[in-house]
Amino acid sequence: MARPAPERTAVKRTLARLTFFAARWIFIALPMNDPLTPFDIQPRTRIIFGVGGIERLGDLARELNAARVLLVSDPGVAAAGHTRRGEESLQRAGLETARFEEVQENPTTRHVEAGLRFARDRRIDLIVGLGGGSSMDCAKGINFLLTNGGTMSDYRGLGRAGRPLLPFIGVPTTAGTGSEAQSFALIADEATHQKMACGDPQAACCIALLDPALTLTQPERVTAMTGMDAIAHAVEAYVTRKRNPVSELFAREAWRLLEPNLEEVLKRPGDVDARGRMLLGAHWAGCAIENSMLGAAHACANPLTARFGVPHGLAVALMLPHVVRFNVPVAGALYRDLAEMAGLGHSDAGEALARRIESLADSCRLPRSLGDAGVREEVLPELAREAVTQWTGAFNPRSLAEGDFLALYQRAFE
Repeated sequence: MARPAPERTAVKRTLARLTFFAARWIFIALPMNDPLTPFDIQPRTRIIFGVGGIERLGDLARELNAARVLLVSDPGVAAAGHTRRGEESLQRAGLETARFEEVQENPTTRHVEAGLRFARDRRIDLIVGLGGGSSMDCAKGINFLLTNGGTMSDYRGLGRAGRPLLPFIGVPTTAGTGSEAQSFALIADEATHQKMACGDPQAACCIALLDPALTLTQPERVTAMTGMDAIAHAVEAYVTRKRNPVSELFAREAWRLLEPNLEEVLKRPGDVDARGRMLLGAHWAGCAIENSMLGAAHACANPLTARFGVPHGLAVALMLPHVVRFNVPVAGALYRDLAEMAGLGHSDAGEALARRIESLADSCRLPRSLGDAGVREEVLPELAREAVTQWTGAFNPRSLAEGDFLALYQRAFE
């Protein structure tokens, strides 16, 4: 099937901007970051985007010289028929395929270890993660242990894999995490529920296969949660301390695609063009994260998920508006960029942006406060103590102490 023209144009424009950095300064004004800021960008992933792309999975796997494939998915994706379609494509290419589907939302070390036991004696030479961020992160975790041994805690941090990892193909079925664009796996410790960021350049996808048709079956709740997660990725990655000209390009393009289309896919779930824009926007946001990391909203979100089981997308949606307001003194000019792109006519751009994020959460019919999400007020100080230890908080544009995190939680509770 031919690609819809809007998505094809968006891909070409973004890739052209990445290739020609001089043009970037002509078309994009970035007042808070000098265009000559030093950076070191190492693209590792081939990006394939188009409706019906899942049918190419087997041929792409063969291009990577695969013979025996581990296909990691989850029960919901399997029920929608996507896992079967991926498996059939691999089998048509003559590849031996083993399906592991015991992945749940927010994967833990238990899921990774189960996948390791499943794969250990199958002589796997390529891994496919087909599903949401949970499936792809679990696939990355299995890759670490299958090739390098040990436990997931051995890989917490960056670059701890001493031996080569297997080639990996990411096939997202949600427009949210952008895991297929990142070299990190987020795996929670089964005992403590604390999320561990385990990263290595080798863990990045060799190929990211983006098929908008796979996102049509998302339930409304999944569309809403993953969409707000992607929005948070774009907004946070745009202003971090680690941002650079390339991450800013990705974050701006992500915001341009995500901000108007989240409401569209909620109103018209079968609109494949809007779904495609969301999927591409989520991927560009993942690329932005890979090059600039995240900030305080994600630092606040992780303890909420660990302690109260608040879904990640909801947690960041609850915290992001308050983090934006907190960051205005140091990131106001950058927030103005995003506000102007969204056509927000407000003299206080940071406040306008925060209100727009809240309106998107309302469109998603999400709770408006931590209390509504089931969080008890008396535990806010403990959440703040946990949030201040989160890695992403170190990249927030404005520094935070424990008291700042507590104030953010208190505002979100009201």
